[in-house]
Amino acid sequence: MTSIILDVGTGIDDALAIATAARSSSIDLVACTVVWGNVDVAQGARNTSEVLALAGRDDVPVAVGAAGPYDGRDAWYSPQVHGADGQGGHADLAFAPTLSERTAVETIVAASHAVADLELVAVGPLTNLAHALDADPTLPERIRQVTIMGGAVLRRGNVSEFAEANIHHDPEAAAKVFAAPWEVTLVGLDVTMDSIITDEMRQRLAGGDALGQRLAAMLDAYMDFYEPILGQRAAVNHDAVALGIATGLVQTTRSPLATVTVDCSDGPERGRTRAVLEMVDGAWQDEADARHRVVLEVGDGFERAMLDIVENPSTITPTWE
Repeated sequence: MTSIILDVGTGIDDALAIATAARSSSIDLVACTVVWGNVDVAQGARNTSEVLALAGRDDVPVAVGAAGPYDGRDAWYSPQVHGADGQGGHADLAFAPTLSERTAVETIVAASHAVADLELVAVGPLTNLAHALDADPTLPERIRQVTIMGGAVLRRGNVSEFAEANIHHDPEAAAKVFAAPWEVTLVGLDVTMDSIITDEMRQRLAGGDALGQRLAAMLDAYMDFYEPILGQRAAVNHDAVALGIATGLVQTTRSPLATVTVDCSDGPERGRTRAVLEMVDGAWQDEADARHRVVLEVGDGFERAMLDIVENPSTITPTWE
């Protein structure tokens, strides 16, 4: 079983990752920490708590974190993608969230001492992780791995020609996280744009329990955004792919080691993730002494395996708070 903290800014694809982690028998979801991003951090926390409640996992702590970028710039959100509520207009605004008394940073640091082989899976801006490094510079010594949904090395960005949204939201935080002495797996647009949730899959969820029905409703709105991009009634499964890679639900088939840097300038390449990737005889080469694994390809079938997990919850005993 893999023990993780899932750091989210709960929009629609975050909700799919939370649902999968909450219902997988092979994942110990230690906590969800919430960061600004798709929506403001308060709405993100409400969404996170609601998805966990629908999954039957209101035992999982939800800790509120950063409300804006690491360097104090103004926060900005993505209502055009996720809706004003971050759930495609389907969040229950009367829902009363259950939130931890600990902050996101306090949760990350405390869990790193209490849980062996803890992994961090970050699917929003990296502000919480940057602040956690400030609070405890020894944190990397106790974290087995950091998996990040973010960036685009070989592919075009999705908020600019060069930058992916999570990194572009807070390049300074991302740069700090990549510079820290821990192992990082970067799950960017290079691979997530190939993970597709079809409308047939959405309809399958709609025939399930309350969680499946809510996810299906959210996905209907998400597909409104992605249909012109993909040319079909479908949506991209960004965040759950990162979760799946971190926890072994899907295996990487091409993921070379390289040193990733982040453009923190105020120019047109702000938020760009750069890595030197070399191919020899058709195979990507590992960079000597690099600590960042750049995922370029994964095995087939993860999307349907994810739906199997969401539709068939296991009995899970909480292990920490």
